[in-house]
Amino acid sequence: MGASSLIVLAIAGIVFSAGGMMIAKIFVKGTKNPQKGQAYESGIKSTGTTWSQFNVGYYLFALVFLVFDVELVFLYPWAVVVKSVGITALIEIIIFIFILFMGFLYAHKKGALKWI
Repeated sequence: MGASSLIVLAIAGIVFSAGGMMIAKIFVKGTKNPQKGQAYESGIKSTGTTWSQFNVGYYLFALVFLVFDVELVFLYPWAVVVKSVGITALIEIIIFIFILFMGFLYAHKKGALKWI
C-alpha cells in the first residue's frame, strides 16, 4: 500500500467520474425548457429578482447549530468507551465541553442566538 495504490485509486476515480458523465451525455436527452431555470418555492411563482439577500443572523444560527451538532459526533463514541479509557479521557472531554461552552457564551453575547 504505497504511492502506487494512491495513483491507481485516483485514476479509477477519474475514469469512473468521466465515464459516468460521458454515458449520461450520450444516453440522456437534454431539453431546453425555460421553466427549468426558474426558482421554485412551494408552487408559488417567484416575483421580482431571485437574487435576494438574507439576514446574516440566519447563517450565524446555522453555524452555531453545526458546532454543537459536531460536538455530538465526538461525544457519542466517547460515551460508548468511557469506562475503558480512564480518567484522562474524562478530563479531556471536560476541557472539550468547556471550550464549546465558551463558544456558546461568545455566540450568545454577540447575539447570534436571537431569532429575528
